[in-house]
Amino acid sequence: MLREIFEQPEAVLHTVLAMHSADAGYSGFDGVGKVAAALRGVKRIVIAASGTSRHAGIAGKQMLESMTTIPVEVEYASEFQHSPAVTGPETLVMVITQSGETADTLGSLRKAKASGATVMAVANVIDSSIMREADARIETRAGKELAIPSTKAFTAQLAALFLFSLWIGEQIGTISRGQARSSVAELLKIPEKLSRVLESKPQVSEISEKYAGVDDFIFAGRGIHYPIALDGALKLKEVAYVHAEGYPLGEVKHGPLALLDEMVVSVILATCDRNNSESVMRYEKTLSGAKEIKDRGGRLIMVANHGDIQVAGIADDVLYIPDASELLLPILEIVPLQLLAHDIALLRGNDVDHPRSLVKAVLTD
Repeated sequence: MLREIFEQPEAVLHTVLAMHSADAGYSGFDGVGKVAAALRGVKRIVIAASGTSRHAGIAGKQMLESMTTIPVEVEYASEFQHSPAVTGPETLVMVITQSGETADTLGSLRKAKASGATVMAVANVIDSSIMREADARIETRAGKELAIPSTKAFTAQLAALFLFSLWIGEQIGTISRGQARSSVAELLKIPEKLSRVLESKPQVSEISEKYAGVDDFIFAGRGIHYPIALDGALKLKEVAYVHAEGYPLGEVKHGPLALLDEMVVSVILATCDRNNSESVMRYEKTLSGAKEIKDRGGRLIMVANHGDIQVAGIADDVLYIPDASELLLPILEIVPLQLLAHDIALLRGNDVDHPRSLVKAVLTD
């Protein structure tokens, strides 16, 4: 697991370079013609996935809706495959999976195809069943992922979904060619920024020692940071075997706030893109929510941009990441949460690569 966490700069870079080049454009997108043709009649996009891949899908929804005019829904693959939901030619269905063999996700793909929808797959294994059966496909280039908790496949999925959102935006005219080039250039800076985040491993280890005995965590974030809270909580559950839940931060007031005391640790995503007015607004609301948790005696770990003195004045501990645009911050944010889960699990004596009762690919539903 630790090795794969540290392979994320390369995983993201290889995925980006495979999908896009200055000369050939979106050359790594197999089936681009089918999706381009389908887009002329598409009125909605449905993303079906499970576990960490579903969290990538929720982030992808934020990316797609920010860059296009198409509404996006995210479904649990295990529910979607048996649901009465109607798809058909007016729906583009995306299925996301690390292995390409997840039973629920494969069932969702087949349901969508039977209804006449165009199906695009995002997977890390090019010769998998889901990639063979999809109408179009994007191969993430994370390399083989051996540890059961997904780390580098997740950040590669986020990079792929960002590029796919740019491509759709260009296709339907909501993103200009110049805007797309600028966004790709920024994405290409993310691998180096990931390497800088990984340099904080000693600090994360120190923080982990303070919380290794805690049995209850709440993770929370707003907007595109919410799925990162979900995945941070999932990683901790998977490897440390502690109770951890992810929430949109605003929803903490609608029930979970009653749980918060000195025995519960809250992990809050509090990063900000200062060039984005909506990001600044969410950040200010996040600080307000964090203060409310602190006032109730809760302990706070917060993820923030380097140099953020406001967060440092509220939190018990801060995990810092470099600046990035709002839609790319999640790729950086998840890394300290992966390291936190890894280190807490080791301190509790667990096997982080093979957590009890879990398998790498769920092949039965």
